[in-house]
Amino acid sequence: MFPGQGAQYVGMGKDFYEQIPICKEMFELAGKAGGLDVAALCFEENEQINITEYTQIAMLATEVAMLKAVEEKGVKPDVAGGLSLGEYGALVASGVMSPEDVFKIVRKRGIYMQEAVPQGGAMVAVLGLDTAVIEKICEETDGCVTVRFRDSMAQERVAVENLDAYFADKFMF
Repeated sequence: MFPGQGAQYVGMGKDFYEQIPICKEMFELAGKAGGLDVAALCFEENEQINITEYTQIAMLATEVAMLKAVEEKGVKPDVAGGLSLGEYGALVASGVMSPEDVFKIVRKRGIYMQEAVPQGGAMVAVLGLDTAVIEKICEETDGCVTVRFRDSMAQERVAVENLDAYFADKFMF
């Protein structure tokens, strides 16, 4: 199971990079495919690690590097899955796509997503609240706030801008 965006942190994958040659190769391949220094992005203190344009290639490089380390030990998955961005790691694990191809695609994906939702946007998962209530809150909230995706009757994912304060004021105990 490969994680999605939000699991990133400065230093992720550094031990793998420093100790396992195939991992270093994957970080370098990601950097070449993405046109940036992915190792520095992952290992050095910086603000970019949490900006979608950069986060996505950094997360994927780390995931693929760790996958390759495990594969070198003879472990191959019977199935692979991922959460959002993590689906690309799963595609590599399943042999559907090469690391180089997913690095190129995900670098562009991160750029396009950043362009579509500039910094300052956010998303929140709302559990156990009626859809009509969520839609009413969105209507009453300043800025661009919409229900974008319905996972199930029990969960709504809401693309929000500055909605966290509203929820904190109205629903925190």
